[in-house]
Amino acid sequence: MAMEIEDKFDVPEDYEIPGMEGLPGCEEVVGPRSHQLVAIYFDTSDLRLAARGITLRRRRGGMDPGWHLKLPKAKGVRQEITHPLTRSIRIVPPELAGLVLAYTRGAPLVPVAELDTRRSVTQLRNGAGVRLAEIADDRVKGTVLGDEPHVERWREVEAELVEGDEKFLEKVGKRLCKAGASPAGSASKLARLLGSAREIPRPKIARTGKGSAGEVVLGYLTSQIAALLSQDPRVRRAEEDAVHQMRVACRRLRSALKSFRTIVENTENLQDELKWLGTVLGDARDLEVIRERFAHALDDLDGELIRGPIRARLGSDLLDEEQEAYERIREALGGERYFALLDALDDLAAAPPLTKAAAKPAGTLGAVAAKSWRRVTRAYDAARVVEDAGERETAMHEVRKAAKRARYTAEALGMTKLAKRAEAVQEVLGLHQDGVVAQERLGAEAERARNAGEDTFTYGVLTGLERAGAERAFEDFPRVWKKTTKSVAKLL
Repeated sequence: MAMEIEDKFDVPEDYEIPGMEGLPGCEEVVGPRSHQLVAIYFDTSDLRLAARGITLRRRRGGMDPGWHLKLPKAKGVRQEITHPLTRSIRIVPPELAGLVLAYTRGAPLVPVAELDTRRSVTQLRNGAGVRLAEIADDRVKGTVLGDEPHVERWREVEAELVEGDEKFLEKVGKRLCKAGASPAGSASKLARLLGSAREIPRPKIARTGKGSAGEVVLGYLTSQIAALLSQDPRVRRAEEDAVHQMRVACRRLRSALKSFRTIVENTENLQDELKWLGTVLGDARDLEVIRERFAHALDDLDGELIRGPIRARLGSDLLDEEQEAYERIREALGGERYFALLDALDDLAAAPPLTKAAAKPAGTLGAVAAKSWRRVTRAYDAARVVEDAGERETAMHEVRKAAKRARYTAEALGMTKLAKRAEAVQEVLGLHQDGVVAQERLGAEAERARNAGEDTFTYGVLTGLERAGAERAFEDFPRVWKKTTKSVAKLL
């Protein structure tokens, strides 16, 4: 897997690549070296990948033959996942097909285009021989496959970053443009080719009044839908923090649909399905967090306090559970229920059930943020009068949930200061809750160790540390609450 950072340029047929000598940092220009590249591109028959700016190809020739999946990350930046060439030229490797399921939703992948490119590559190196960037001069013959093939020919230039920085790439681009190149009109060769033969579908987003409450809410919802989708391939590959980010996107969507129900109505079923997905993701995330928590705690202990095979129980054993949880995630992400949820999110963006209040000015949404904060206040008022310790524990967890919702609501409205105040409440209660959960897990693991005849002394040590940390967070909460409410009073 790699990050591809490149700029593309349209050039006339008689364009001449300018000399790159004299660019700051470039001490050597190597090439050009020619290659013949033949690539077959795969998509669904209705171009669901192209609609999202995704390319999936099988390419032979050049320096990196094989299967390439490119997922957009930002303008000019794509995540590239590779797979070795396979014998079949018409069957996509299952590993790659699985990574785009959130977009294909089970529809078959078929060859849609072929690109035959004569490429001339020039390398730009520094004084140590390190490749800073490459300039590819491509003469392309593209064929849209089908009953009546459509053929296009053109020339384009790509400047791709290798080991240099983006400022260097920008300077290369300026020199190319000064010689007559212009920024490409299409994000990829495939998009250019397909666009010349047929209309590429684009994700539909409903139009709302400029400066309206509906515009703000729908803009936030669509950004979180995009965030959820972008994490899907990363979750399938179990990449670092991917499950957490996808789970957060679920929570933010649910929170927004609850908080802004006066703007977007009748979303209760969608909220339930987002809760289901968040729960599926939660098992793996919670195991990951607590496993890392115990690892750090054991690293901080004196060696003489560590007895028995506790590292195995709190490390590899929990990791095994985590892997099992990932398998449940992959199963869920390949199922019809998940695809139906994604379809429902697409429908929400394309045709949201907006109320009359959506047409009101965006400034009216400030009342929603104030209402979300009042919910936090009421939850804490209720918790303070609970005498039973166990019941008060539950009540304070409700305070944390209310604070999280208030934070997400404030973030959606761009109320950064209010979001930070709500986050402060959420975090201190989170420290307490994490300590409580850790104690429960330690108790369960200690019981298993005891039944296996193992020394459980260290479990007791860790439990004591977790209890002390949870109690400190609990005792610190009134101070945080007083400071926070004082600040919030000035904001609302």
